[in-house]
Amino acid sequence: MIDLPKIILASASPRRAEILRIVGWPFDVLAVHIDESRRQDEVAASYVQRLAREKAETAAARTVGLNVVGADTTVVIDDQILEKPVDANDARRMLGMLSGRWHKVLTGVAVVDRKSSETRVAYQETEVKFAAMSNSDIAGYVAGGEPMDKAGAYAIQGRGARFIEGIRGDYFNVVGLPVRLLYELLVRQ
Repeated sequence: MIDLPKIILASASPRRAEILRIVGWPFDVLAVHIDESRRQDEVAASYVQRLAREKAETAAARTVGLNVVGADTTVVIDDQILEKPVDANDARRMLGMLSGRWHKVLTGVAVVDRKSSETRVAYQETEVKFAAMSNSDIAGYVAGGEPMDKAGAYAIQGRGARFIEGIRGDYFNVVGLPVRLLYELLVRQ
């Protein structure tokens, strides 16, 4: 049996915490707030890795002892990054773009390693296919509120699952924390 090292999760995301609980990874939470604005011409892979690093390093500066993990997730379709919707109209717009199509979900993961004093950063990419959604499907889903704090305006682990037709890659990545990548960064190095 592999003994997983206890970590500090630099995130307020209940989804990331639930993933760690599901896989039996011991952790404490230290939520941090950083500026998540995208830089001009910043591509999705660079964006999620930068935010993950900033979250991990911000939390690490406030703690001692344990390794710190930061993560950030975004959705990309047609080279357009879909962050969290700003309002219901934005959520409807995003879901309309995703309807009937494949898109990519990218999650950056950063680990501040206390022993080596280094930060390791990587990202995972997963492809997801939405079924075609009617205007009433979209309106009903948005009215339920679930899309409002999710990149791409949906939750694969929630009511949004009824619209998912296919997935290629890591399911946990779509939820917000690719466990295999975290394991590689923390344990296997």
